[in-house]
This record gives sequence, structure tokens and C-alpha cells, in this order.
Amino acid sequence: MTATGPDVAQRAEAGSLPQPEIAVSEDRILGGRLRLRQPVKGYRVAIDPLLLGAAVPARPGEKALDLGCGVGAAALCLALRIPGLEVGGIDVQPALVRLATENAALNGVAERVKPSVGDVLALPSSARDSDYDHVFCNPPYLAHGAATAATDASRAVADLEGEARLSDWVAAALAAARLGGTVTFIHRADRLDELLAAMQGRAGGTVIYPLWPKAVGARAEGGSRPAKRVIVQARKGKSGPARLLPGLVLHDDDGAYTPAAEDVLRGGEALRF
Repeated sequence: MTATGPDVAQRAEAGSLPQPEIAVSEDRILGGRLRLRQPVKGYRVAIDPLLLGAAVPARPGEKALDLGCGVGAAALCLALRIPGLEVGGIDVQPALVRLATENAALNGVAERVKPSVGDVLALPSSARDSDYDHVFCNPPYLAHGAATAATDASRAVADLEGEARLSDWVAAALAAARLGGTVTFIHRADRLDELLAAMQGRAGGTVIYPLWPKAVGARAEGGSRPAKRVIVQARKGKSGPARLLPGLVLHDDDGAYTPAAEDVLRGGEALRF
């Protein structure tokens, strides 16, 4: 998801924007336990939303919000893992919100997972109440102007920042979270300093959780591999030192997922912070 300004979000929510039919596939993720309808072309769900959903420390009876929910992959992974959790979702693309709503019904959680059209630059009133226990986000990874936008419009929205910069995503997450609630982001490791700076003075007790492609010293060409992704989690309005955790190694030498990664990506287990 990316933000395009309040006028676009309001017109999309009102149904005045064109909503073309798109080709859709139905896939199974999370070890086949989660059915997911998603566009055939453009952004396709990979492992990042699954890892994000596994990182949220939610409990039954709490409320969580997925900013930039897309077709609902992260929200649904979280809802299936935590019975009794209510999960909202916001995305600026009406077609993806419709699919996210369908996916909630397909997986029997429509009463608990409720996506809606919205914009991080103009949050709906339901998301401005600062009463979510957890807010989580997989924002566009590429900074505005850092790359040429993809020819597929939906893919471009997912990959490249629009009017909303990373600091705007952080501000929106903190606006929606209650005092002491968690905000959780998955992002590129080379933008970690920018992400931490956006949280500085507004959230604390930060946990940095690297996602390693392979183990240090792996026998693959090139030897050890630097982390390309990180998960960052902090608590709104709290203070405390940051912690850098060992993180998760995703692949063995042969390219297969490690047992720990399998537990999360196929077994639906939580990441342990």
C-alpha cells in the first residue's frame, strides 16, 4: 500500500473511483491452512507478510491493525494464530480490500478480520482513536524517487513510496496504537536507521530482529550473507534501551528453509522476541 492523499482515499471509500475487474488466483499458504485470493499480476504475497504476522505479540481479546493490509495475508496469519483477536486492516486500493474481505470469509474469520479502504495520510476515524493494542505494517520498501515505478500500478503502489514517506507510516502506526501498545514493522535492513529515527522519542523498548538469508559461514557462494530484512518492534510512549536479537536464519546451505523458518512459514508459529 502507499498513500495518495485524503481526496483519493475518500473517493475510493465512497466507491466513486473506477474499480476494474482483475484476474485472481486462489492459493494456499501457511502450510495450506490459509486460503488466499490475490491478483495474478502485480504484487504477489511472499514470505514477508507471514513473518510480520508472526512477530505481533497479540493475545486473545485484544485489537490489532494492519496498515497497508493488501489482500490480508499478514492480518489473516495473525488472526488464525490468535483466536479471539480482532484485526482491522487499511489499504488505499479498493480492489485489494475487496479481496482481503473475501479472504477473511474464506478462512472463517470474517467476524474478526475487517479490512477497509483508507490512507495513512488521512486515517479513518476508526483508526485515529489510539486504542489498538498492536499496529503492524509492511510499507513500501523503496524510498520515493529511488527507483522507476513498476509498469503494473498495483505493484508500483506496493513497492515504491508515494506521497507518504516512511516517517508518515510510522506516524500513522503510532497514532492508531494505544499508549504502551506495540508497533511492528518489517522493512529493508538498509533503511533501519531511518525507521529508528522516525520512532525516536515516541516509542521505546525497541527490538531489532534481523532476518538472515543464510547462516553466517554458510558454504554458499559468497560466504556469510548480510541481513536484507529486519523486523522492528517498539512500544508507544515507552522508554528503554534497544535490543538487537539474534534473529532468524531463513535458509540452510541447500536453499531449503531452516526448521525454525518452517515453523513460522508453514507451521504458523510465532516469532519469539
